[in-house]
Amino acid sequence: MTPSRIQKWMSHSGPKLEVVIPFLGKYHRPVLGRCCQTCTPRSWDGFYPKDLAALGFLDVSRVTETDTRFRGWLVRRVCGFLAAWEWKIPAESPGELLVRICSSRRVQDAASGQDPKSRGDEGSRQCWKEEICQILREIQAPLSPLLLRLCHWLLPKLLTRLFLSVQLHVGQLEMVLQAAKTPKVPLVFLCSHQSQVDGPLLSFILLSQGIGLPRVTVDTGPSPCLRSLLQRLGGIFLPSGMAQTLSDRDEGLPGAVLDAYIQEVLQSCQPLILFLEEPPASLRLAEPARCWLLRVVRALRDGAVPDVLIVPVGITYDVAPGRVEQDGLPPQALGIGTCLRAAFQALRWHRGCAQVDFSQPFSLREFVDNNLVGTILTGRHPEQLLLPTILGRRPLDVGNVGTLSPSLGTEEEILVTALGLHALSDSSACSAITAVGITAALLLHRHQEVMLLPRLMWDFSALLEQLVLRGQAMGFSGQLRALVGHSLQQLQLLGPRRAALGPPEAPARAQLGRLAGGVRHHLAREAVGACAIRALLLEVLPVLGPPSSLSRIVLSRDELLHKVLELLQLLPPTLLGLQPCQSTDCHSLDILDKLILGGLLEEEEAGSEPGGCDVAPRRFLWGHSLGSFTDDSDSDSEHGVPKQCYKLSEPGGFPGFLLFLCRLLSPILHTYGRAVQFLERPPWPQPEADYVEALLEFLAEDEDGYPDRSLALSSLQSFKDMGVLEELQTPTGPLLQLSQPFQSASNREKLGAFIHQFTQL
Repeated sequence: MTPSRIQKWMSHSGPKLEVVIPFLGKYHRPVLGRCCQTCTPRSWDGFYPKDLAALGFLDVSRVTETDTRFRGWLVRRVCGFLAAWEWKIPAESPGELLVRICSSRRVQDAASGQDPKSRGDEGSRQCWKEEICQILREIQAPLSPLLLRLCHWLLPKLLTRLFLSVQLHVGQLEMVLQAAKTPKVPLVFLCSHQSQVDGPLLSFILLSQGIGLPRVTVDTGPSPCLRSLLQRLGGIFLPSGMAQTLSDRDEGLPGAVLDAYIQEVLQSCQPLILFLEEPPASLRLAEPARCWLLRVVRALRDGAVPDVLIVPVGITYDVAPGRVEQDGLPPQALGIGTCLRAAFQALRWHRGCAQVDFSQPFSLREFVDNNLVGTILTGRHPEQLLLPTILGRRPLDVGNVGTLSPSLGTEEEILVTALGLHALSDSSACSAITAVGITAALLLHRHQEVMLLPRLMWDFSALLEQLVLRGQAMGFSGQLRALVGHSLQQLQLLGPRRAALGPPEAPARAQLGRLAGGVRHHLAREAVGACAIRALLLEVLPVLGPPSSLSRIVLSRDELLHKVLELLQLLPPTLLGLQPCQSTDCHSLDILDKLILGGLLEEEEAGSEPGGCDVAPRRFLWGHSLGSFTDDSDSDSEHGVPKQCYKLSEPGGFPGFLLFLCRLLSPILHTYGRAVQFLERPPWPQPEADYVEALLEFLAEDEDGYPDRSLALSSLQSFKDMGVLEELQTPTGPLLQLSQPFQSASNREKLGAFIHQFTQL
């Protein structure tokens, strides 16, 4: 059943009919989650079932008698216990593991390096063996099979109380099971991090579905009692000595022990789960994630394993538990009491649905050998390309662009950053869109006034059709009225009832912005193009005057690409869900293609009478910086070939779709604009942590603001990359300070005007 058939069912006099959406049923799913054909072409055809789209879903939170080898009336009542008792749980002997780690050459060199004179001293050997044993105890503890079975028996009961369902695609599961059978090649799952439930949920899925008991990386937040419990359940932690030396080159004995430990885990083919983000600051590669990924890459380069299969994982919640209620606050320490209170709170009301998506496994060796992302990271930088355009200076010589940025680190660290950014992009690309996310996007970006329920249902159907036409996967199915009602119920549990269909307040706006992130990620390319169109219209409308129809305005292809490139240089690729292995030139061309395929642009036929004018006669030169334009007004054509132009258009089923796309980026651009205003406030220099907290307080003061920690950190990273802020090394640590050009108020105004052009109109 095609989406166009549904339009015939709709009454054009108004949204009065309930719409059943059969193409979102049990057995349909678009082909998503393929590995990158640019970075890993040989992995493209591996572990991917041809009939993936035809396979259905299963609810992993419902353990039935089919999950055991027994049948019968009694089995149906104790099937959860029987299933948990039969799951294979490997036992690791801590004595053998300690011996193998102590015999590691890297560990011995690090231990002897602490005191070179004691290389042959027996007493010193015993001393550093005790130190190694202490470091190993901080990383892990012996597994408790009884505790594991008990927790994995109770966990489905908690999941059924916490969620209506936990969906897992059968085809993706078969893909991972097939990859797990590769001899001597371990699986490493790189996951986006939405809440503290992610680790237990993924551990339960991998164990219950026969993939294996994973080792799960945990941040440093838990209390000592909870940390000890999680270690018994398969959690692993960074050593205490590593927490303060993540940015140091010399990691000493803790780093060497961690290297040896990860090699042992990979050699035993135990699945390893690494979380790429910190829940309060998503879409940003966390420093602990870089540390764990560095160990995996070193194990491959040292020959500990022949290869590693990387599986990006996307986790989607209607409302992430313990996520949106934080309101941008830093993470708090978790304890057993906090977890118990959260579990009892889960008995009171459901959080909606959850879905776990596995992307196609790809070879880490192939990714490392190609290393295409590292080339992009060490290439052109916004400081060299975008900053001259903002300040109106002469662009830098392109031949001098491409030197290694000191902030990127060594070649090994650049490779780790490339892998993490690529996995973040893959996990967001394979994640499904929720009904709550669509409703949140409509409430935040579609209507700025009180909205009636029939209008919301109509817009929900229209936006849903646009997403399905673009091949996006949906994490829901059912009748339209039920979907919208379920979404509103989830949103009302987060705040006052009046905020659901009325203008949201600042805290509610920040929560809606986080929930609408899935829609923004999947429409980010077209949203960038829509904001570029808005900036061009801002330039041309003062000249032409208000037109009778925007479709009469003709936009130059070169100028449109120029504006798209400016915005792509401003915003980090991970914030837009873009693959980092592609250059900004490729992304800009892809954005233009999506605008045309989406019906937002129509090519202007040669010889037709234009209804507008070209916004500028300058010609854009590929491969040059953003300011490299010719001043020749005759550059509209070369050798008699007319310049390519486009007319504006909009999809018939969703009037105002272009404006909706522009508003999708409004939380990001508004935060960036407020961050420019904030540059006048802080005393310089100051620590980065103080800057972030003060910026969040400043964003919360704005009635129209979005006090989101992720966006605040993204603006900080962009300003550092552009050269607006720079780090000053002091004896007490690095401090942030304004760079010399932006100590001038006029240059800060230019930066604010540059960002404002994409939001005004």
